[in-house]
Amino acid sequence: MNLLDRAERRFGHLAIPHLLHVIAFLLACAFVLSKMNPYFVGMLTLDPERIMAGQVWRLVTYLFIPPGRGFIMPDWAVTVFYISFLLWVGNGLEQAWGIFRLNVYCLLCVIGITVCAFFLGENLSVFIFFQSLFFAFARFYPEEWIYIYFILPVKVKWLAWVDGLILVLLFTVMGMGFKVALIVCLANYFLFFGREIFLAAKLRQEVAGRRRRFQNETRKPDDVAMHHCAICGRTEIQAPELDFRVAKDGQLYCVEHLPKASPPAAPTA
Repeated sequence: MNLLDRAERRFGHLAIPHLLHVIAFLLACAFVLSKMNPYFVGMLTLDPERIMAGQVWRLVTYLFIPPGRGFIMPDWAVTVFYISFLLWVGNGLEQAWGIFRLNVYCLLCVIGITVCAFFLGENLSVFIFFQSLFFAFARFYPEEWIYIYFILPVKVKWLAWVDGLILVLLFTVMGMGFKVALIVCLANYFLFFGREIFLAAKLRQEVAGRRRRFQNETRKPDDVAMHHCAICGRTEIQAPELDFRVAKDGQLYCVEHLPKASPPAAPTA
Protein backbone atom coordinates (compact mmCIF):
# COMPACT_ATOMS: atom_id res chain seq x y z
CA MET A 1 0.00 0.00 0.00
CA ASN A 2 1.53 3.35 -1.01
CA LEU A 3 1.62 6.60 0.92
CA LEU A 4 -1.56 7.97 -0.66
CA ASP A 5 -3.50 4.84 0.23
CA ARG A 6 -2.40 5.09 3.85
CA ALA A 7 -3.22 8.80 3.95
CA GLU A 8 -6.65 8.15 2.47
CA ARG A 9 -7.45 5.58 5.13
CA ARG A 10 -6.52 8.05 7.84
CA PHE A 11 -7.68 11.40 6.44
CA GLY A 12 -10.13 10.45 3.72
CA HIS A 13 -13.08 11.70 5.75
CA LEU A 14 -11.67 15.25 5.51
CA ALA A 15 -11.79 15.34 1.71
CA ILE A 16 -14.32 17.70 0.10
CA PRO A 17 -16.67 15.93 -2.35
CA HIS A 18 -17.05 17.62 -5.73
CA LEU A 19 -14.28 20.09 -4.88
CA LEU A 20 -14.04 21.54 -8.38
CA HIS A 21 -17.82 21.97 -8.45
CA VAL A 22 -17.50 24.06 -5.29
CA ILE A 23 -14.77 26.18 -6.89
CA ALA A 24 -16.93 26.63 -10.00
CA PHE A 25 -19.88 27.79 -7.88
CA LEU A 26 -17.74 30.28 -5.95
CA LEU A 27 -16.22 31.54 -9.20
CA ALA A 28 -19.73 32.23 -10.49
CA CYS A 29 -20.58 34.08 -7.26
CA ALA A 30 -17.38 36.14 -7.53
CA PHE A 31 -18.24 37.09 -11.09
CA VAL A 32 -21.70 38.34 -10.08
CA LEU A 33 -20.28 40.29 -7.13
CA SER A 34 -17.56 41.81 -9.32
CA LYS A 35 -20.27 43.18 -11.60
CA MET A 36 -21.96 44.75 -8.61
CA ASN A 37 -18.69 46.10 -7.17
CA PRO A 38 -15.65 46.39 -9.50
CA TYR A 39 -13.33 46.54 -6.47
CA PHE A 40 -14.47 43.17 -5.16
CA VAL A 41 -11.91 41.18 -7.17
CA GLY A 42 -9.13 43.13 -5.47
CA MET A 43 -10.13 41.51 -2.19
CA LEU A 44 -9.53 38.02 -3.58
CA THR A 45 -6.02 38.27 -5.01
CA LEU A 46 -3.02 36.36 -3.65
CA ASP A 47 -1.20 39.27 -1.97
CA PRO A 48 1.50 38.11 0.49
CA GLU A 49 1.74 41.46 2.29
CA ARG A 50 -1.98 41.65 2.99
CA ILE A 51 -2.06 37.98 3.98
CA MET A 52 0.66 38.67 6.53
CA ALA A 53 -1.45 41.59 7.75
CA GLY A 54 -4.29 39.20 8.57
CA GLN A 55 -6.27 38.78 5.32
CA VAL A 56 -5.74 35.02 5.31
CA TRP A 57 -8.74 34.33 3.07
CA ARG A 58 -6.54 35.38 0.14
CA LEU A 59 -4.70 32.06 0.44
CA VAL A 60 -7.61 30.39 -1.39
CA THR A 61 -9.90 33.11 -2.75
CA TYR A 62 -7.64 33.79 -5.75
CA LEU A 63 -8.99 30.50 -7.14
CA PHE A 64 -12.39 32.14 -7.52
CA ILE A 65 -11.26 35.23 -9.48
CA PRO A 66 -13.19 35.44 -12.80
CA PRO A 67 -10.95 35.03 -15.86
CA GLY A 68 -11.93 38.29 -17.60
CA ARG A 69 -12.39 38.91 -21.30
CA GLY A 70 -11.19 36.59 -24.03
CA PHE A 71 -9.83 37.43 -27.46
CA ILE A 72 -13.21 37.43 -29.14
CA MET A 73 -15.66 36.75 -26.32
CA PRO A 74 -17.04 38.91 -23.50
CA ASP A 75 -16.09 38.21 -19.91
CA TRP A 76 -19.38 36.50 -19.06
CA ALA A 77 -18.94 33.98 -21.90
CA VAL A 78 -15.36 33.21 -20.84
CA THR A 79 -16.54 32.77 -17.25
CA VAL A 80 -19.24 30.34 -18.39
CA PHE A 81 -16.59 28.40 -20.33
CA TYR A 82 -14.33 28.19 -17.26
CA ILE A 83 -17.21 27.06 -15.06
CA SER A 84 -18.13 24.38 -17.60
CA PHE A 85 -14.48 23.34 -17.75
CA LEU A 86 -14.29 22.95 -13.96
CA LEU A 87 -17.46 20.87 -13.85
CA TRP A 88 -16.32 18.64 -16.70
CA VAL A 89 -12.78 18.15 -15.41
CA GLY A 90 -14.04 17.68 -11.86
CA ASN A 91 -16.35 14.85 -12.89
CA GLY A 92 -13.62 13.14 -14.91
CA LEU A 93 -10.87 13.38 -12.29
CA GLU A 94 -13.11 12.27 -9.43
CA GLN A 95 -14.15 9.26 -11.48
CA ALA A 96 -10.52 8.41 -12.31
CA TRP A 97 -8.93 9.23 -8.95
CA GLY A 98 -11.59 9.42 -6.31
CA ILE A 99 -12.40 12.32 -4.01
CA PHE A 100 -9.35 12.13 -1.74
CA ARG A 101 -6.69 12.02 -4.45
CA LEU A 102 -8.24 14.93 -6.31
CA ASN A 103 -8.24 16.94 -3.09
CA VAL A 104 -4.58 16.14 -2.50
CA TYR A 105 -3.68 17.05 -6.10
CA CYS A 106 -5.39 20.45 -5.80
CA LEU A 107 -3.92 21.08 -2.36
CA LEU A 108 -0.37 20.42 -3.55
CA CYS A 109 -0.85 22.85 -6.45
CA VAL A 110 -2.23 25.54 -4.11
CA ILE A 111 0.71 25.04 -1.73
CA GLY A 112 3.16 25.41 -4.63
CA ILE A 113 1.49 28.60 -5.85
CA THR A 114 1.51 30.07 -2.34
CA VAL A 115 5.16 29.20 -1.71
CA CYS A 116 6.19 30.84 -4.99
CA ALA A 117 4.19 33.99 -4.24
CA PHE A 118 5.76 34.36 -0.77
CA PHE A 119 9.35 33.33 -1.39
CA LEU A 120 9.97 33.93 -5.11
CA GLY A 121 7.70 36.87 -5.80
CA GLU A 122 6.17 34.96 -8.73
CA ASN A 123 2.38 34.89 -8.59
CA LEU A 124 1.22 32.31 -11.14
CA SER A 125 -2.07 32.04 -9.22
CA VAL A 126 -5.10 30.59 -10.94
CA PHE A 127 -3.46 30.28 -14.39
CA ILE A 128 -1.19 27.43 -13.35
CA PHE A 129 -3.94 25.86 -11.25
CA PHE A 130 -6.12 25.41 -14.33
CA GLN A 131 -3.14 24.18 -16.38
CA SER A 132 -2.30 21.58 -13.76
CA LEU A 133 -5.89 20.31 -13.71
CA PHE A 134 -6.04 20.14 -17.48
CA PHE A 135 -2.77 18.19 -17.79
CA ALA A 136 -4.06 15.65 -15.28
CA PHE A 137 -7.34 15.34 -17.17
CA ALA A 138 -5.42 14.84 -20.44
CA ARG A 139 -3.50 11.92 -18.92
CA PHE A 140 -6.75 10.07 -18.24
CA TYR A 141 -8.88 11.20 -21.20
CA PRO A 142 -6.57 12.10 -24.13
CA GLU A 143 -9.13 11.21 -26.82
CA GLU A 144 -11.96 13.37 -25.46
CA TRP A 145 -13.09 16.40 -27.46
CA ILE A 146 -13.26 19.89 -26.00
CA TYR A 147 -14.95 22.84 -27.68
CA ILE A 148 -12.86 25.97 -27.19
CA TYR A 149 -15.24 28.81 -26.42
CA PHE A 150 -18.02 26.34 -27.37
CA ILE A 151 -17.04 26.64 -31.06
CA LEU A 152 -13.75 25.00 -32.07
CA PRO A 153 -13.54 21.21 -31.46
CA VAL A 154 -10.09 20.04 -30.37
CA LYS A 155 -8.95 16.75 -28.89
CA VAL A 156 -7.78 17.04 -25.31
CA LYS A 157 -4.36 15.55 -26.06
CA TRP A 158 -3.71 18.07 -28.84
CA LEU A 159 -4.61 21.01 -26.65
CA ALA A 160 -2.47 19.60 -23.84
CA TRP A 161 0.52 19.40 -26.20
CA VAL A 162 -0.05 23.02 -27.26
CA ASP A 163 -0.30 24.15 -23.64
CA GLY A 164 2.83 22.18 -22.81
CA LEU A 165 4.78 23.78 -25.66
CA ILE A 166 3.66 27.24 -24.52
CA LEU A 167 4.89 26.52 -21.00
CA VAL A 168 8.21 25.23 -22.37
CA LEU A 169 8.57 28.42 -24.42
CA LEU A 170 7.82 30.56 -21.37
CA PHE A 171 10.29 28.49 -19.38
CA THR A 172 13.07 29.22 -21.89
CA VAL A 173 12.49 32.99 -22.18
CA MET A 174 11.51 33.96 -18.63
CA GLY A 175 13.80 34.60 -15.68
CA MET A 176 15.03 32.12 -13.11
CA GLY A 177 12.30 33.05 -10.64
CA PHE A 178 9.59 32.10 -13.12
CA LYS A 179 11.37 28.86 -14.01
CA VAL A 180 11.61 27.75 -10.39
CA ALA A 181 8.01 28.82 -9.76
CA LEU A 182 6.76 26.83 -12.75
CA ILE A 183 8.55 23.70 -11.57
CA VAL A 184 7.27 24.10 -8.01
CA CYS A 185 3.69 24.78 -9.10
CA LEU A 186 3.62 21.77 -11.40
CA ALA A 187 5.32 19.51 -8.85
CA ASN A 188 1.93 17.95 -8.07
CA TYR A 189 1.63 16.74 -11.67
CA PHE A 190 5.08 15.13 -11.60
CA LEU A 191 4.45 13.60 -8.18
CA PHE A 192 1.28 11.92 -9.44
CA PHE A 193 2.40 11.03 -12.98
CA GLY A 194 6.21 11.18 -12.97
CA ARG A 195 6.72 7.47 -12.30
CA GLU A 196 4.17 6.55 -14.97
CA ILE A 197 5.83 8.85 -17.51
CA PHE A 198 9.28 7.45 -16.68
CA LEU A 199 8.15 3.82 -16.97
CA ALA A 200 6.36 4.52 -20.27
CA ALA A 201 9.48 6.15 -21.72
CA LYS A 202 11.62 3.25 -20.49
CA LEU A 203 9.21 0.74 -22.03
CA ARG A 204 9.26 2.55 -25.38
CA GLN A 205 13.06 2.50 -25.32
CA GLU A 206 13.13 -1.22 -24.55
CA VAL A 207 10.62 -2.00 -27.31
CA ALA A 208 12.65 0.05 -29.81
CA GLY A 209 15.81 -1.80 -28.74
CA ARG A 210 14.17 -5.22 -29.14
CA ARG A 211 12.88 -4.21 -32.56
CA ARG A 212 16.38 -3.17 -33.69
CA ARG A 213 17.89 -6.40 -32.38
CA PHE A 214 15.25 -8.46 -34.17
CA GLN A 215 15.86 -6.65 -37.45
CA ASN A 216 19.62 -7.12 -37.12
CA GLU A 217 19.27 -10.83 -36.31
CA THR A 218 16.88 -11.53 -39.18
CA ARG A 219 18.81 -9.53 -41.79
CA LYS A 220 20.72 -11.79 -44.16
CA PRO A 221 24.45 -10.93 -44.13
CA ASP A 222 26.14 -10.04 -47.43
CA ASP A 223 28.70 -12.85 -47.21
CA VAL A 224 25.98 -15.48 -47.64
CA ALA A 225 24.17 -13.74 -50.46
CA MET A 226 23.35 -15.93 -53.43
CA HIS A 227 24.23 -13.31 -56.06
CA HIS A 228 27.39 -11.22 -56.05
CA CYS A 229 28.44 -8.97 -58.95
CA ALA A 230 32.04 -9.65 -59.98
CA ILE A 231 32.62 -5.95 -60.81
CA CYS A 232 30.68 -3.70 -58.43
CA GLY A 233 30.36 -6.24 -55.62
CA ARG A 234 26.68 -5.55 -54.98
CA THR A 235 24.36 -8.36 -53.90
CA GLU A 236 20.63 -8.97 -54.06
CA ILE A 237 20.47 -7.99 -50.39
CA GLN A 238 22.11 -4.61 -50.94
CA ALA A 239 20.17 -3.90 -54.14
CA PRO A 240 17.01 -6.04 -54.36
CA GLU A 241 15.98 -4.31 -57.59
CA LEU A 242 18.98 -5.66 -59.56
CA ASP A 243 18.92 -8.68 -61.84
CA PHE A 244 21.98 -10.91 -62.09
CA ARG A 245 23.28 -12.94 -65.03
CA VAL A 246 26.08 -15.45 -65.62
CA ALA A 247 28.37 -14.38 -68.46
CA LYS A 248 30.24 -16.61 -70.89
CA ASP A 249 33.30 -16.44 -68.67
CA GLY A 250 31.33 -18.17 -65.92
CA GLN A 251 31.31 -15.10 -63.68
CA LEU A 252 28.14 -13.57 -62.15
CA TYR A 253 27.36 -9.95 -63.02
CA CYS A 254 24.55 -7.53 -62.34
CA VAL A 255 22.78 -6.41 -65.51
CA GLU A 256 24.50 -3.02 -65.32
CA HIS A 257 27.97 -4.60 -65.59
CA LEU A 258 27.14 -7.65 -67.67
CA PRO A 259 29.87 -7.92 -70.40
CA LYS A 260 28.53 -7.30 -73.87
CA ALA A 261 29.05 -9.93 -76.59
CA SER A 262 32.23 -9.37 -78.60
CA PRO A 263 31.72 -8.56 -82.32
CA PRO A 264 32.70 -11.32 -84.78
CA ALA A 265 36.26 -11.17 -86.04
CA ALA A 266 36.76 -9.63 -89.50
CA PRO A 267 37.45 -12.15 -92.24
CA THR A 268 41.05 -12.36 -93.38
CA ALA A 269 42.22 -12.82 -96.86
